[in-house]
Amino acid sequence: MFEQLPVGVIGVGDMGQHHARVYTESPRVDLVGVVDEDEERAEAVAAEYSTRALDQSTVLEEAKAVSIVVPTRAHAPIAREAIDAGVGVLIEKPFVHDPSVGQDLIEQANERDVVLQVGHIERFNPAIRTLADILADLDVIAIDARRLGPPIDRDVDQSVAFDLMIHDIDILLSLLDSEPRSISAVGCRDNRHVTATLRFDDDIVGTLTASRLTQQKVRECWITTSECLIVVDYIEQTVRIHRHSLPEYVESAGGVRYRHESITERPTVENGEPLKHELLSFVDAVTNGTEPVVTGTDGLRALEIVRQIDALATSSEQEIPQKIGSGILADSGSDSIGGI
Repeated sequence: MFEQLPVGVIGVGDMGQHHARVYTESPRVDLVGVVDEDEERAEAVAAEYSTRALDQSTVLEEAKAVSIVVPTRAHAPIAREAIDAGVGVLIEKPFVHDPSVGQDLIEQANERDVVLQVGHIERFNPAIRTLADILADLDVIAIDARRLGPPIDRDVDQSVAFDLMIHDIDILLSLLDSEPRSISAVGCRDNRHVTATLRFDDDIVGTLTASRLTQQKVRECWITTSECLIVVDYIEQTVRIHRHSLPEYVESAGGVRYRHESITERPTVENGEPLKHELLSFVDAVTNGTEPVVTGTDGLRALEIVRQIDALATSSEQEIPQKIGSGILADSGSDSIGGI
């Protein structure tokens, strides 16, 4: 047992620098060093968080756990080296590019008895933790998640399905604890806007939309159940439960007006930074030798589904649109479309 767990961060770009910040803020962690291909960047982040800019080999010698926050294509070789050194790894999402490589990493971590956690940060959003407790006794009918935002300045080497939608895929799988029996998806503008529909057993339907083209940042999940409608706002970290819709006509001032009321419950959500919850959970797993909240298998499940969605969305963009009047309605046996 460590008084302070020695930890390193490999990759200190936009996201990795926040890993360094959170580790520095925790009295349970000793941030031994950071690594980055851009040496000036590494030096600057190291100076800001009172640690050292080191090479990867040195960090793996001194640390017992590392965050791997580099482009997805580089996850596997770094993770292999870390696991071989007996160092626990938190690998940012998506887990890897190739599912077979991800399976190899899981097996390697199991053989070495090393913690492997995948960085699906929304699992640690306080609103999602509250939601999981609420859903325990409810009959879920449908889940509709929207993760939308405007174009971003930084380079993203992935489609919006891999960059954004994968968060909601992981949440959907964790809430339902089930595999989809069918998947469909459409995309547009080089898959910068994608919508997918997943059908599960018990006729539960999940609808996911992710976009980098929407001029408003939205991170919401709507859950329809037999008993109520639940709305989760990831950004505000709030949960609203809508029950008992009561439409009625009311006499007022000699006239009659229509009124539609419902009861809205607002469960208490203990707000906090999801990244802090995620990294401290990782520290717990490494320190105590326990299974992480988000396992390599969880990361692999989300990866396999997002790959299917991205392929289907890409195929939908490549289809040749069929114009109305080109034959679709020509043989319908009617001269008009009356009644529509």
